[in-house]
Amino acid sequence: MRTSLAHLTVLDATPLELLDAALAGGFQSAGLRIVPPMPTDKIVEVIGNEPLIRDLIRKMSDTGIDIWDVEAVWLTPDTEISSLLPALEVGQRLGARHLLVVGHDPDFNRLADNFSKLCEECRKYHLGAALEMMSYVELRTLQQAVKLLQTTGQNNASLLIDALHFFRSGAKLEDLRSIDPTYFKYLHLCDAPLNSPSVDGLRAEGRGGRTYPGEAELPLVDLLKALPSHIGVAVEAPNATLSHLPVAERAKRCGDATRRVLKDAYGSI
Repeated sequence: MRTSLAHLTVLDATPLELLDAALAGGFQSAGLRIVPPMPTDKIVEVIGNEPLIRDLIRKMSDTGIDIWDVEAVWLTPDTEISSLLPALEVGQRLGARHLLVVGHDPDFNRLADNFSKLCEECRKYHLGAALEMMSYVELRTLQQAVKLLQTTGQNNASLLIDALHFFRSGAKLEDLRSIDPTYFKYLHLCDAPLNSPSVDGLRAEGRGGRTYPGEAELPLVDLLKALPSHIGVAVEAPNATLSHLPVAERAKRCGDATRRVLKDAYGSI
């Protein structure tokens, strides 16, 4: 089973530090943020930064850590798919398998049209489009996400289940059994209390109020057993209470916690 350290877990890490952190945490891959989800989000510029891209490719070779996915494209009413092509090109150059996509458009037909166009462009760059439902965006429920995948019918699209957003959406484990298992390529693993914050608190929880797998109350073992056992596990667990620790230390704690949960779910990893 391949495990990946999602950038949001250590979002203060530079892209090169992210690869070192993944190695320190015992992960095989990393998820790299190359597109700011919203215009107000600040990230290290990778697109167009040729020296950094070359350094990333070199460090990937040196560490053995590869790029599992690149992120995060939010499809909004203003999205122009053509503007995302440089991100897809960088994703391909870095060997990424997936582009993480979020639906944040209240117009379902426009969202479906943009998602289809994005999947078609992703295919040219040998990327899958991983659609993530999130508790504080327009596409927030399992039913909405499945409807979008079925409506668009793109064979390189998948459904990304995030443990926090899944349970915060009100979805149940039995809901997963009615979904085509080929939709699942990987999941986001993290932990949190069972009780949800208020609607206004969901974004803050998602971006900094999670814990590492097995350190809170979500039924993660049951979730893992409800999904195909061969899919990848990307750990997205930003924990603001540990932000004072070095990036590598946080990644190590996260990796150790993740392996304990995977062992509980599968017996061996």
